[in-house]
Amino acid sequence: MDLKSYAKINLSLIVNKKLKNGFHNIQTLFCLINLFDIISIKKIKDNGDRILFEGPHKKNIKKSDNTIKNLLIILRESKQISDYYEVKINKKIPVFAGLGGGTSNAATIMNFLIKKKISKMLFEKIVGVIGSDLRLFFHNYGFLKDSKKVIKLKKKYKLNFLLVYPKIKCSTKDIFLRVRKYSVKRKFSQRNVKNKSIFIDYVVNSNNDLQPIVEKKYPSIQRLLKNISQEQGCFLSRLTGSGSVCYGLFINEKCSKVALRRLRKKYPKFWFSIAKTI
Repeated sequence: MDLKSYAKINLSLIVNKKLKNGFHNIQTLFCLINLFDIISIKKIKDNGDRILFEGPHKKNIKKSDNTIKNLLIILRESKQISDYYEVKINKKIPVFAGLGGGTSNAATIMNFLIKKKISKMLFEKIVGVIGSDLRLFFHNYGFLKDSKKVIKLKKKYKLNFLLVYPKIKCSTKDIFLRVRKYSVKRKFSQRNVKNKSIFIDYVVNSNNDLQPIVEKKYPSIQRLLKNISQEQGCFLSRLTGSGSVCYGLFINEKCSKVALRRLRKKYPKFWFSIAKTI
């Protein structure tokens, strides 16, 4: 069976504090977009899983240590599954990009294999192995209130994006190690985003706390973000997650496509894509 594993965009990202376990508490307004990996999965009789990566972004994925292998191990150890599987992933989502491709793959497979509700304790154990972003991929739109709570948005707005991947491998761990300032924890209410215009204003007036760190390390990303923001119909340009994918939020798809054609001439070696919320 073929499964679609969707990418996410961080519309805002606030770093609150460093936790005792070494990770950081963050808050993020996020959405899933119609850029996806394609996963095929089937049972096999072998005494072990077969995980195969293909597609334009298969490079740099560790075959011996990846989210899918780790997920299957913990699901088998917790007796959620007993069979072994062949899993093929057509990687259309760039890696080291801030789009959460590997975590999305794990969430998609987990959702497919586990038919019954699991305990909170087991879910948190899986999150500990896969990563805190895992909980995001069970919602099309949401606000991560803290490390364990996602507020699901009741209203979903159709947003148009231009994605640009400058092919810089941003290490999430390295970027977070450079965090020196922390933002005050923010309250979020559905009233903040009661219509599309107010929602976009909310996003425009938000930020990504990791972006200045990435821009300082990679000045070319700062220039790219400025170029995107100057395109007609662009509300804002921002880094998603720890990068290095940069995105522009556009008034409509037509403007995003015009921007793509113009910027592709300026950056012919970069990866580009038009995307929408799902």
